[in-house]
Amino acid sequence: MSSRTNSRKPTDAEMKVLSVIWEHGPKTVREVHGLISQKETIGYTTVLKFMQIMTGKGFLLRDSSVRPQLFSAAEPQRKTQGLMLRDLVDRAFAGSAGDLALQALSTRKSTPDELREIRALLDELEGECA
Repeated sequence: MSSRTNSRKPTDAEMKVLSVIWEHGPKTVREVHGLISQKETIGYTTVLKFMQIMTGKGFLLRDSSVRPQLFSAAEPQRKTQGLMLRDLVDRAFAGSAGDLALQALSTRKSTPDELREIRALLDELEGECA
């Protein structure tokens, strides 16, 4: 995100738009509206307004050289998730990533693949500490 949005996190509604674009790539307003509308009722003009606001905030980039205009995410999904996660760790877990991980793992059941990835990450982190 631009320096303008470094401290700003997307709202829930903005995350729906970003999720569509991260999953499907650059899209027009109509395409984003169509994909969101498959899951919930939302007006075209509402999606248009969200995307205009998100462009102003620096969450989306608009390609005005084509018609209809295409919108893309200003930052990769992992970077935005990282900003949101750091904010959550600071606000809800007093800065403790360990407390967050323990809470997250106790809240929902992890798949065997997820557990393997978690173990591999823990092994890597332990190696860095040694």
